[in-house]
Amino acid sequence: MVEFIPLLMFAVICLVLLAGFPVAFSLAGTALFFAALGSVYGTFDSSLFRTIPIRLYGDMTNTNLVAIPLFIFMGILFEKSNLAEDLLSNMADVLGGFRGSLGICVILVGAMIAASTGIVGATVIAMGLISLPLMLERNYDQSLATGIICATGTLGQIIPPSIALVLLGDVLSAAYQQSQLSLGIFSARTISVGDLFMGAIVPGAILVLAYGAYVLLKAYFQPSTAPAQKVGTLNNKWKIILTSLLPPLVLIAAVLGSILMGIATPTEAAGVGALGAMGLALSKGSLNKENLTAAVQSTTEITAMVFMILLGSSIFSLVFRGFGGDDLVASIFTQMPGGVFGSLLIVMIIIFLLGFILDFIQITFVVVPIVGPVLLAMGIDPLWLGIMIAINLQTSFLTPPFGFALFYLRGVAPDHVPTGAIYRGVIPFIIIQILVLCCLAAFPSLVTALPNAVYGL
Repeated sequence: MVEFIPLLMFAVICLVLLAGFPVAFSLAGTALFFAALGSVYGTFDSSLFRTIPIRLYGDMTNTNLVAIPLFIFMGILFEKSNLAEDLLSNMADVLGGFRGSLGICVILVGAMIAASTGIVGATVIAMGLISLPLMLERNYDQSLATGIICATGTLGQIIPPSIALVLLGDVLSAAYQQSQLSLGIFSARTISVGDLFMGAIVPGAILVLAYGAYVLLKAYFQPSTAPAQKVGTLNNKWKIILTSLLPPLVLIAAVLGSILMGIATPTEAAGVGALGAMGLALSKGSLNKENLTAAVQSTTEITAMVFMILLGSSIFSLVFRGFGGDDLVASIFTQMPGGVFGSLLIVMIIIFLLGFILDFIQITFVVVPIVGPVLLAMGIDPLWLGIMIAINLQTSFLTPPFGFALFYLRGVAPDHVPTGAIYRGVIPFIIIQILVLCCLAAFPSLVTALPNAVYGL
């Protein structure tokens, strides 16, 4: 019975979270409760508690994680200073009035915002407030409009620079080194955030193209769902491109490019991105005390949440391993029918289902450190595994009835837009994401080819 305590811990965590308790304190509190019981009955070594300060100090001094508040600040400033709204309206005018053009613009602008924020809730809410009224005003089908916004909002999980990939990079690097050491390999290389960024470029582009293709096909076969728009003749099209569209694109490209080319670390690039976002807002005349204060406050709140969850998950993983949880998970997967494929499939299904009730940050800090070393010890490529997990989590944000993206949009959508329309709208995009996930599973080179060519991994 004692050997199943780690599984019981995991089940209790899910129940506590469903009850609505704060995630960080639920993780730490549950772990400490089981550790105290284990110490009383002699099934847990209480000396492990002495390592908690060292683990927490290591988390707090991790330089890669400093990029998180800077990326968050960059994205929130885009939203608060109306840069995203101007970008959408100007892009719609420049692209023209063909059927589905506004939907294509929402996908492109949403992808940029998603990349800059990396937080699904922030992107869906921002795009819901900015683009949904405009799409409904131009007679777009409610299901199509809401589906585009929800699906585009989840792109922040995979399109770099992404906070999800920053967190996954840090966790997978530790998991990979642990798996290699378990195999007796003591010169194990690490998987950096830049590696994941490079590996995510092709899958992210495939998703954006697939979304766009679906919208165009929908507009072609059902013109009433995405009617053509009347766009006046633009005499200053190039001026709009150079002043409104190009600067945000250049900023995001500079941030991402500096990381991929090895010119800057993720933290340094995030600092440049935050400063660049302030410069863009200042050039638009929208950088005032109110917007700056709101951006700093939101950044502080989100960053505090992320780091508290990180600390809580560190304590949880310590106690989990103290009860032999890593050995239990390893034994379960080694006995799994289907070998490596069966183990990976089960993990993907578990992560997909957990995405209904847990945020990607919680899954990254709690689940990935547990199953990651076991899968990586089986020979699975860590880069490919990271991208597969990221897209899997992205899909779980859309699945009815508990997809977080659906709740975010429901909170800002007009009352006359029924919840059923939102649910119907995301189904085609869920199918697209699952198909892309299957393509990556069948052709891992879609993830690994570009990093191999650039970095020689």
